[in-house]
Amino acid sequence: MEKQLDDILRSHVATPSETEVKDKLLAAGFVVVDREGIIYTGTAGRLDFDPSSPPYGLDSVSWLASMTKLATAVSLLQLVERGVAGLDDDVSRIVPELAALPVLRGFSDDGQPILEAHGRAITLRHLLSHTLAIGVDMADPDLIRWAKSTGRSTNYMSYTLEGITTPLRFAPGEGWYYGTAYDWAGHLLTQLTGSSLSSHMQAHVFGPLGMASTTFHPESIAAQRRLAFAYSETDDAGGVTLKPGPSPLPAKTEFEAGGSGLFSTPGDYARLLHGVLAHKILEPETTDLLFAPQLDGTQRGILMAIAAYAREGGFAPELPPDSPLDHGLAGVLNTADVPGKRRAGSLMWSGATNGRWWIDRETGVAGAVFTQVEPHGNKVLVGMFDELERVVYRGRLGS
Repeated sequence: MEKQLDDILRSHVATPSETEVKDKLLAAGFVVVDREGIIYTGTAGRLDFDPSSPPYGLDSVSWLASMTKLATAVSLLQLVERGVAGLDDDVSRIVPELAALPVLRGFSDDGQPILEAHGRAITLRHLLSHTLAIGVDMADPDLIRWAKSTGRSTNYMSYTLEGITTPLRFAPGEGWYYGTAYDWAGHLLTQLTGSSLSSHMQAHVFGPLGMASTTFHPESIAAQRRLAFAYSETDDAGGVTLKPGPSPLPAKTEFEAGGSGLFSTPGDYARLLHGVLAHKILEPETTDLLFAPQLDGTQRGILMAIAAYAREGGFAPELPPDSPLDHGLAGVLNTADVPGKRRAGSLMWSGATNGRWWIDRETGVAGAVFTQVEPHGNKVLVGMFDELERVVYRGRLGS
């Protein structure tokens, strides 16, 4: 299995002699774990576009983006274990800024937003299952229109509390909508504990698992270990060429975004996956909660519709079209077996820079792929990830 995985990685990244990165990735990493430990780690490619750049390795650092959410979910569920918070407690009093967010019901004839108070409780379950129904202001046309009509001068990528302070799209619990709920969950943790999110994660997740290179503050990591940002350009024939570009993030941030703020390495993230699978950081009963389907029929219908609409943009392309889905407390669940791949009940999510992870408790295996390419849904990465996962399951089950 190891040689097959190594060969797949190498075949999808630029060689040292290639100055143009076309229909390939600049760098890629892949890790696989089971309940006993890390069973595969592999990397290929280089850290920057210059062919003489150092090789990309297990200790190379890249932006996790929304792969951050797994660590945030674990951290909040640890508080549930300790009795600091309950999944269905109303957190409105603890985070009054969140409680004050109205629902955007549309726009008047003269273009003014129609905002409506909802008067409902807001719970940790809403936040971790994305049933709070708050979006991302840069990705939602109605929120973009709302921001323009109100003269708003910030957005999500400012990495501030103001940047995630937007109207809801439904009242809490009315539907499913992907957005900044995990950023609010991270802020809730700081209010519950009196600690920063990074300090709490260091004490209760990163430290215990030996994740020494995972941080909300990449400026603390030596520049020579960081992977360059790459951006896809598609030509008329459908070829995809990667070009260098700046980081989309502020140089420094004070707000530690629980939805997307972490930087990490393939080696560290393998430790996180193993920590979840082997019950090193959550009790078995709490892990059951992490994987428990959370959605009702209406919420599930919205999730399925969004998944179908956004598939080409990178929403669960590793699953067959029309795969039945639900949402747990850390990511999407496929509720049917995927032939040759993960089993029903597996948990998964991805990040804006095309990293992806899954945890399959039935088979007892988990894995993640790493790169740093935007936009989301890079076809080279999607194809490579499918090949890698199928080799893992052939090696694991002979399937």
